[in-house]
Formats: sequence, structure tokens, C-alpha cells
Amino acid sequence: MITIRGARTEDAGRLLEIYSYYVEHTAITFEYESPSLEEFQARMEKTMARYPYLVLEEKGVLWGYAYAGTFIDRRAYDWSCEVTIYLDRNATGKGMGRRLYGALEDALKKLGILNLYACIAYPEQCDAYLTTNSAEFHAHLGFEKVGEFHKCGYKFGRWYHMIWMEKMIGEHRSNNQNLC
Repeated sequence: MITIRGARTEDAGRLLEIYSYYVEHTAITFEYESPSLEEFQARMEKTMARYPYLVLEEKGVLWGYAYAGTFIDRRAYDWSCEVTIYLDRNATGKGMGRRLYGALEDALKKLGILNLYACIAYPEQCDAYLTTNSAEFHAHLGFEKVGEFHKCGYKFGRWYHMIWMEKMIGEHRSNNQNLC
């Protein structure tokens, strides 16, 4: 049975194991070195102070995690957040990512979040370190590409693009008159 629950700092070792694969073997993250367990726990605690940080568990095994973070640290952006997901490399293609992101989206709606943003490494040409799978996954979930930065990330001796994808999950209301 699959359960989705809030992450705990004692989950950090397994979550770091999942993340470290992507750091060491892919350009999905532009980090060059995996953080220490203490640094990873500190990152989790900072996120959990404000946003949901969820894990997907099956039969006592954590298979992935997803969390939200500050989009831009200004009050006017309080209705927007950046979302992130990582699955164990052996758990992809099984619907776990969809379930985990769905639970994250539901939790964010309850917090009044209206806009979701995903920052995604994107290859000029697919290679052994990076494909378009993440962008395609987000598109299947209703995200749309809204921006692209060219050759902004350098890893494994290659330049990679970065795209932003966006999904609106709530109604945008305004109390002001349109002055344009």
C-alpha cells in the first residue's frame, strides 16, 4: 500500500540517497556535490517551516519526495511557489510522481497558493545525463513552459538550458481597478 505523508527529519538519510543519485549521475540538478546529511536536514527544516514537504512510502520504503519553496522572496509573490520532486531512479514510470505531486498541489491549495513554478534543467540535445523527461512529466500534469534560459548550467563538460514551467491552481481575484 502506498501512503503519502509529511516528511520528518529522520527521513533525510533516505531522501539524500535518492537525491545523491541525481547529483552524481545526472544534470537534472546542477549541484556538483551531494550535500552532507546535516545540510540536507537543514534544508528540509527550512522548507517545512513554511511549506509542505511530502514523502511517498510503500511497505516502509521511501520512494520519493516532493516539496514547495519560495518562488521569489517578496510579499507580492506569496501566492506563488516553486515545486520540486525526486523519485528513486527505480520508481519512475509507475504513477508515483503523479500521486506525490497531486498531494503536494492539494496541500498548497489549502495554503492559498495559486501559482506553481518548476525550474527544470533542459538539454539542447538529449544525452546520457539529461533528457526532456522532466519537462514532459510536468506538461502531463498541466504545467506550461513560460521561459527558457540558454546554456546557463554547466555540468559534466556540457552546457544545459533551464526552463521554467507554470501551473495555475487557483482563481486570481483582485480588489483593484484595471488602470491600464
